Amino acid sequence: MRLASYNVENLFDRAKALNLDTWDDGKAVLEAFSALNALLGQVAYSSADQRKMVELMINLGLEKSDTGPFVLLRRSRGGLLKRPQAGGIEILAEGRADWVGSLELRDEPINEHAMRNTARVMVDLAADVLAVVEAESRPALAAFNAEIVTAMGGTPYRHVMVIDGNDERGIDVGLMTAEGYPIGTMRSHVDDRLPSGQPVFSRDCPEFTVELPSGPPLLVLVNHFKSKGYGSTSDSNARRRAQAERVRAIYEGLVAAGETRIAIVGDLNDTPGSRPLEPLLAQTDLKDIFEHPAFDNGGHPGTFGSCLASNKIDYLLLSPALFAKVTAAGVFRTGMWPGVRPRKWDAYAEITKKVEAASDHAAVWVDMDI
Repeated sequence: MRLASYNVENLFDRAKALNLDTWDDGKAVLEAFSALNALLGQVAYSSADQRKMVELMINLGLEKSDTGPFVLLRRSRGGLLKRPQAGGIEILAEGRADWVGSLELRDEPINEHAMRNTARVMVDLAADVLAVVEAESRPALAAFNAEIVTAMGGTPYRHVMVIDGNDERGIDVGLMTAEGYPIGTMRSHVDDRLPSGQPVFSRDCPEFTVELPSGPPLLVLVNHFKSKGYGSTSDSNARRRAQAERVRAIYEGLVAAGETRIAIVGDLNDTPGSRPLEPLLAQTDLKDIFEHPAFDNGGHPGTFGSCLASNKIDYLLLSPALFAKVTAAGVFRTGMWPGVRPRKWDAYAEITKKVEAASDHAAVWVDMDI
């Protein structure tokens, strides 16, 4: 059977702030959005909170309208604010209970060529079990599977599952499995908490039990750890380490319960030698597929962007029982932008510019005799 993990970076629609030319272009928007959402969610608003809200709203383009270039302020009932004719914004609410509504990131459609190339990657990977990172929702993933994968000549996956996670931007993790590999028991960790009360996982760490044609089931834990994109470096590192520690605890619990066929997969947003990933990579018996003698890295050590060693952030971590069954493994970069001088790898002919790439991430795959 073939197991693969792929960060699709959304399928149909993506937050506009995430869909700019580079991550840095949207960083300020995402930071302001996160800060304003945190303030709006407080039980009580101090004068300092209200002044900061006004500053952030202006920065997000909400001074004259509830619709900014990248965010949308939905106000259903109550009095959050007013905009005097003289200009500016005045916060009227004294706490979250004074108004009903939400702050949302605005979406825009994915480039149609990129969408088709994402489907091409899925078709050409031909994985029996495919972990998907950054899917908008289960309905979106199911529609993409039924409509776009089929339109590109592929056989749709029989089973598609996404559990709604903690991220407000519509970048959840999920699983797609072929006929003969039904998804059985599922367990979400979306509500696991840090001592501070903050959710452990930026998205989720769902446990999917996949029934196999023979033998014990396969347990797949799909992850998308905290990114380095915004927030302080120390906070981001601490959050990823906490996530790695929690996944290690989940893994050790499964092993103690007698499970042997376990894969922890996805975008961990850090490199193998990093301190945040130590709890998983150095303090368990999990094996990174990149370390297997049968693994082919395609001439590049990384999985993201330029695929340098510093861009190795996508993983297939296997329990010893699975690692022993590996027959082949590699990185699939054909859907990535290869650059122009020189082209770093073979890419689909349909990728003529960066915006048409299926994703900034390669897919990682492994074949196992189980």
